[in-house]
Amino acid sequence: MSAQVQLPSQVQAAILRDTNEDFSLEKLELSPLGPLDVLVRIAGVGVCHTDLVLRGPIGEPMRPIVLGHEGSGIVAAVGSQVSKVAVGDPVVMSYDSCGGCGSCRSGRPYYCATWFDLNNGPALSREHATLTDTGGRPVNHTWFGQSSFADYSVASQNNVVKVASELPLEILGPLGCGFQTGAGAVVNVLQVRPGQSFVVFGAGAVGLAAVMAARICGAGAVIAVDLVEERRELAREVGATHALDGASPDLPDQLRRITSGVDCAFDTTGRPAVIATAVSALAQGGTCALAALGEELRLPAEQIVFGRRVTGVLEGDAVPDVFIPQMIEWWQAGVFPFDKLIQRFSLDRINEAAEASDSGRVVKPVLIP
Repeated sequence: MSAQVQLPSQVQAAILRDTNEDFSLEKLELSPLGPLDVLVRIAGVGVCHTDLVLRGPIGEPMRPIVLGHEGSGIVAAVGSQVSKVAVGDPVVMSYDSCGGCGSCRSGRPYYCATWFDLNNGPALSREHATLTDTGGRPVNHTWFGQSSFADYSVASQNNVVKVASELPLEILGPLGCGFQTGAGAVVNVLQVRPGQSFVVFGAGAVGLAAVMAARICGAGAVIAVDLVEERRELAREVGATHALDGASPDLPDQLRRITSGVDCAFDTTGRPAVIATAVSALAQGGTCALAALGEELRLPAEQIVFGRRVTGVLEGDAVPDVFIPQMIEWWQAGVFPFDKLIQRFSLDRINEAAEASDSGRVVKPVLIP
């Protein structure tokens, strides 16, 4: 039997049913929890670009689906084998992992052998609670192991991180993905050292988290490149020493004037032309990390053979149990002001929040059920 406190039989969730449709709020039936399930009453959930991409044709195989993967809240119930958290604990949710494969055992859960099953659904590798609509049809709710665009979310003990009760829980959810990806790319992947130069292409939530992390690492020149003037100003506010217009025809020359070659570059756009600019800006021995890629990428071989490196980033190559508390410590110390990037919306305004994110008006919308 699972330990339960007023376990609801229904949850209210924002469902995506068809291509290019708005989210719709619906009541869904919740089945009993699986042994490792953790039911979380949502306090807040960030809206990430990855959620919004699923509105297009790419998301068709997964629909109908409850999205949302930057949730935080209070544990409402736990499965029979859960020992990591208890009812009443405040938690931040991140990506899921099995905990038992070679990657998980070696401290690399972001490369879990069952990552795509547990985080993209239908999570057949683990006994799991289910959600069904009023017509009895199953609804995918294992998006990043949480599907937290809802008032309650079913996570697992492997992807919840207990946090202190005095923290502003409703805004902590984005630490589980967007901010973790940006900061982790700098700290864990690029391993930026004091005095090195750093440039990020794209000053959204991921890019701005990277800017803040680069300053924490002691980088010299911290350069943000973006098309939107307001985001360039925000980048300066949170630590960029330079903020450049990505549409400038002389952007490569501007980068060369700031540095003789960039030590570390980070692309958050996934656009091949932007990535090519990032790689060409590298000094010999420099590294470019990629957080997104939607098209085929081609690079001149001579840019690579002379010591430049290109590498991917998945969730900042971060272990959430370690990295989320680290980001909270930085925030408490005043050096990682992620709260400046957040604007709150009620859950029933999810389509307005999505538009605000799409347009760039808001860096990180957070939905409050």
